[in-house]
Amino acid sequence: MIETGKKQERAVLVGIIYPRQDQSEVEEYLEELAFLTETAGAEPVKKFTQKLDVPNPRTFVGAGKIEEIYAFVEENSIDIAIFDDELSPSQLRNIEKELGCRILDRTNLILDIFAGRAHTSYARTQVELAQYQYLLPRLTRMWTHLERQRGGIGLRGPGETEIETDRRIIRERISRLKEQLKKIDVQMAVQRKNRGKMVRVALVGYTNVGKSTIMNLLSKSEVFAENKLFATLDTTVRKVVIGNLPFLISDTVGFIRKLPHDLVESFKSTLDEVRESDLIIHIVDISHPGFEEQIRVVNETLKELTVSDKPSIIVFNKIDAFTYTQKDEFDLTPSGKENFSLTDLEKSWMASNPGSKTVFISAKSKENVEEFRKIIYEEVKKIHIKRYPFNDFLYPPPDSYRDPLKGS
Repeated sequence: MIETGKKQERAVLVGIIYPRQDQSEVEEYLEELAFLTETAGAEPVKKFTQKLDVPNPRTFVGAGKIEEIYAFVEENSIDIAIFDDELSPSQLRNIEKELGCRILDRTNLILDIFAGRAHTSYARTQVELAQYQYLLPRLTRMWTHLERQRGGIGLRGPGETEIETDRRIIRERISRLKEQLKKIDVQMAVQRKNRGKMVRVALVGYTNVGKSTIMNLLSKSEVFAENKLFATLDTTVRKVVIGNLPFLISDTVGFIRKLPHDLVESFKSTLDEVRESDLIIHIVDISHPGFEEQIRVVNETLKELTVSDKPSIIVFNKIDAFTYTQKDEFDLTPSGKENFSLTDLEKSWMASNPGSKTVFISAKSKENVEEFRKIIYEEVKKIHIKRYPFNDFLYPPPDSYRDPLKGS
């Protein structure tokens, strides 16, 4: 939310179309970058793309494209140019000189959003560590003003000394933050251990797919939910009872394409909730045009966390907003968008996920939520029976699903 009276910054977005990528895929990536830009509080004004095999080592895009971007920046009072890949320190310096405006790359933009949305001391510590690790190799950008004062006696030496001083201070700060996080990691591990042997369920998914809304739906709590990327950073754990079967459910930070490595490292404890869970619920925004790519990104992240073999449920959320284009090959009329029915979805390719249960819901309209609860109940029960084989009295007979679920 932009503060009243504060000028909203205007931004241009820049991306590369790599070999074996089509224009529509890159446009989708830049749409996500535009959403990130809006989440950070700026207005995306125009998108620029260029086909390249590899980024230009000096200015990311070619000289002609840089001139085109510069002309637009000058004519339209642009404050920031945001690039969809991480830029090297030298690229940042060179592009800043060429365009004469502030330059951000995707990593810096995500870090800025995280910094604005970190509310607890734990989340703030995690984000601060990632920011310092990003800043360290880029310190020379802060001292480019010295280059404009050539010939000034005593300026160059102190400038270099100042940079080294800053580097030393930042390295020391990074060490302190890492030590701080180690202590917090131990505390978090103790907290997880103190939860006993209760079955633990983790909600995972791409950012802004409705995890917090589903958390609220299942636990009847009020976890902050908003239609913005990374609305929540702090892991929230709630006790849920379906029927008469209790379990713990945790809402984790959303994943995203090209999530900065430093952030993944600093959010290790948050991701430990996923590592130590017994069941993973993978939420997918089926209404997003690129939901298949988002599934791939989440699955790759889960593989990196070595949890891809855990029992899982795939939940296709937002079915109330899902549409598809249907057109017969002999039909010459313009194609239109139509909604899939729940029955159609359950017969589609999306319903077949080997090794995972699949369910289609709308958390907003609560469509098919009872079926979702039933599936969670069955999966948690399997784990609970293995853990407590003699507690059969906990589980109601199959015919009594509906009443206890409605009352949960």
